[in-house]
Amino acid sequence: MPPGGGVQEETTVPQLGIESVLVAGRGPAACAVIASCARLGLKSVAVHSEAERGARHVRMADDAVLLGPAPAAESYLAVDRIVEAAQRSGVGAVLPVPPALAGNARLAAAVTAAGLRWVGPDADVLERLGGDGVEPASERGFLAWVTAHGLRFTTPVARDRAAGIARVSWTDGTGDGRTDLPPAARRLAEIGWRGLVTVGIAPDGELAEVAAGFSLDIAVMERAHGIDAVELALRSATDAGAPDHDPDRVRSAALAVQLRATLPPGTAGTVTGRLPGDGSSGAGVVAVSGYDPGDRLDGWYDALLATVSVAAGDTAAAARAAAEVLADLSDTGVPHDGAEVRAVLDRLAAGRSVSTG
Repeated sequence: MPPGGGVQEETTVPQLGIESVLVAGRGPAACAVIASCARLGLKSVAVHSEAERGARHVRMADDAVLLGPAPAAESYLAVDRIVEAAQRSGVGAVLPVPPALAGNARLAAAVTAAGLRWVGPDADVLERLGGDGVEPASERGFLAWVTAHGLRFTTPVARDRAAGIARVSWTDGTGDGRTDLPPAARRLAEIGWRGLVTVGIAPDGELAEVAAGFSLDIAVMERAHGIDAVELALRSATDAGAPDHDPDRVRSAALAVQLRATLPPGTAGTVTGRLPGDGSSGAGVVAVSGYDPGDRLDGWYDALLATVSVAAGDTAAAARAAAEVLADLSDTGVPHDGAEVRAVLDRLAAGRSVSTG
């Protein structure tokens, strides 16, 4: 399955030359990447902290490795422990999921130095572009797969930034994928960036944020083009060439949303009801949950509960489909921002502009 989830038939990509990957990440994004590895015929190894021994991404993976104590700095973000976990598990590659890891030049260099394949831009490229791993949240941006031949599957996006959080992102038009991009965007390939990229564009038209990894927006690119971002990332890392898709044709409008817990920082909670992703996917709709009923949120981590992405004829239709998935979340067991997300979707469904303040 692609990082948005997906219902594609199981297939394999033998030319990748990789049999197993360590999936560095957690939550819904890691769950989706692990599912995609299964579809591609790859063994996945999850990593986890002491607080998440029984997390959903751990249960989904073929194997799992303990990184360390609950604090992220001692587990999920600990470069040395991630590399050690990869070596102990015997994988052939490390696939970083969140931009915070995928943009970490030190981690990229350490993985390569250990003789493992790094699924992302090279360390020196990340250094030149900052390598800070910021999740793009500018009002406008674009997504692409960067190869030596330039940008492929280019997907302009717009984002809602209510309360400073990019809760919803969607295709900025449904054209042929060719769009006026900042000149610096065209130079990404020239400076050696390879693989997925999520970009924010500043009001002056220059690049604001440049991120590797599987941002929320990546699901928009997947739905718009009907592709699997994990496969693209692995193809870049192994020089396997392009998949059999038209890289310049946007097939449909697409939208992605994220549902977050709103527990006070440091407060634990338990998911008691079903979240999107547990039987809630439908035609054109892909929902991925990071938690099953009974799973505990321990308060250590940013609690992204689930993601929903949609392909539809236009943005309004995509927003209505996503809103329907989020219509009944009263029994999840933890407070969440579903009402705020639905308000954004309602405005999009009605064709009204969305506040970005």
